[in-house]
Amino acid sequence: MRETSTSSRCTSARCAASSAPARSPPSAVPGTGWWAPVPRPSLTRLTVRARAALGATLVVAVALVAAGFAVVAVLRGGLAENARLHAETTAREVAAGVVDVPVDEVAGMDALADDEPVQVVDAAGTVLGASRPLRGRAPVADFNRPADSGPRQPPATPSPEGRTGDDDGDDDGDDGDDGDDDDGGGDAGTTAPPEEPVEVDRNSVTETVPLPVDDDGEVTFREGRATGLQDFRLVAVQSVTRDRVPVTVYAGASLAEQEEAVSTVGNAMLTGLPVLLAVVGGVTWLVTRGALRPVEGIRREMAAIAAGTDLSRRVPEPATGDEIARLARTTNETLTALQAAVERQRRFVADASHELRSPIASLRTQLEVAAAHPRLLDLDGAVHDTVRLQDLAADLLLLARLDAGERPGDKRVALDALLREELAQRPADRVPVTVAEHRGSLPEVTGSRGQLARVLGNLLDNAQRHAEHGVRVGVRREGGQVVLEVADDGTGVPEAERERVFERFVRLDDARSRDDGGAGLGLAIARDVATRHGGTLTVGRAREGGALFTLRLPVAGP
Repeated sequence: MRETSTSSRCTSARCAASSAPARSPPSAVPGTGWWAPVPRPSLTRLTVRARAALGATLVVAVALVAAGFAVVAVLRGGLAENARLHAETTAREVAAGVVDVPVDEVAGMDALADDEPVQVVDAAGTVLGASRPLRGRAPVADFNRPADSGPRQPPATPSPEGRTGDDDGDDDGDDGDDGDDDDGGGDAGTTAPPEEPVEVDRNSVTETVPLPVDDDGEVTFREGRATGLQDFRLVAVQSVTRDRVPVTVYAGASLAEQEEAVSTVGNAMLTGLPVLLAVVGGVTWLVTRGALRPVEGIRREMAAIAAGTDLSRRVPEPATGDEIARLARTTNETLTALQAAVERQRRFVADASHELRSPIASLRTQLEVAAAHPRLLDLDGAVHDTVRLQDLAADLLLLARLDAGERPGDKRVALDALLREELAQRPADRVPVTVAEHRGSLPEVTGSRGQLARVLGNLLDNAQRHAEHGVRVGVRREGGQVVLEVADDGTGVPEAERERVFERFVRLDDARSRDDGGAGLGLAIARDVATRHGGTLTVGRAREGGALFTLRLPVAGP
């Protein structure tokens, strides 16, 4: 079916002008003659609560506007369809009644006595009948007209003269005029011509047509009573009268109910939308404020920690178990790690200062004595203190580089060859070193040759310091690792202290003098280097009864 509707239109220039966004007027820069754009506030300057409330309000507004348009469209379409069905029902009822009356009696049909706008129009546009609002009016529409079959002819009926002529003709035919009998002319006046079927389109066609109405919404064409135009759904249905005259029945149904319903719904939405948006914005603001209240507590506590020096303070952890609670837990864990790092740094500085004080004080004393009594200068002791001071400074520098994240090299190192070189440089060790033999060649490892040599030297120094009769070393392969073992026959390391020995400035032999012992950095450096090379360094009990240090490093790739 064909559907038409009226709509307002505008020219492209006017539409473009009306749809173009309004621009802020530029402001003049004093003394320059130039115009600068007016700065606009940025959303990033708003608080999280404001952005959340604004975002939620905008989302709800867009959703409600879209839903409102959809509801209005469905409502408008449904009411327009109801009006069309009502008009079509009326048109088909009138069309059914037209079939039973001749063309001259269409105007007197009972179906045209109602107040609804109905017209019956023939193919030529002549109004054959109309309901009360449209009587005496021209056709309300010109669509869906039947094809014009020419001027109407009155129905053929037998004439008395024809019958008399036929009787006379019959009498004359008895006298011998056979030609009239053969032509059948004597019966021409008594037989009606055959009627051809009239074809009409039984489908309905609908259009929207404006009609004048009064205050009550009734169609009227009287001057002074019409108050405006009202859209009607006009349905056209073709039919044919009893005397075979094709006609079109127009019936209309007002769309006032549709417009009133749409207007009511639109006004309700316009009234309720701001209230609903205000409620959504307010609720979002309150909920966001409640959710972010722990964040403000975390911020205040962090500001207090940053302003002071008390790293033992912790931020409050909400009991909600949500993302903010996990943030507070992670923040406290970070503060704990930071506190531990600061404590280690303080202890490191204190221990380093203490370790440096002894050789410096000893060296100063020797120099002062030598200055007063040159013959009493202990040159070997001064050299020993200087070497010890140099070694300690080197250890501190290496630890600082490791703490700074210095990455080991990527060179390939043969650990067994490195062990032989290190032992060759230690001819004056206190106790002999036994090297365990291994079969075949050992794979290489990847890393810094200098740092790995430092690990071997520290482990051998530690074993020499605690061994009684000898030190045993060996290198072998276990799966994808190269394993280096350094064992001594000393007193060993108690199981409870086997992790503590790898801490910085920790020495278990407190009874030993500092001149005989180390500074407590060798094992800490060895473990840090092993860890950065992707390996491990652990301590256990050797079969000789002393300590067994095991270094495991991954085999170098192909």
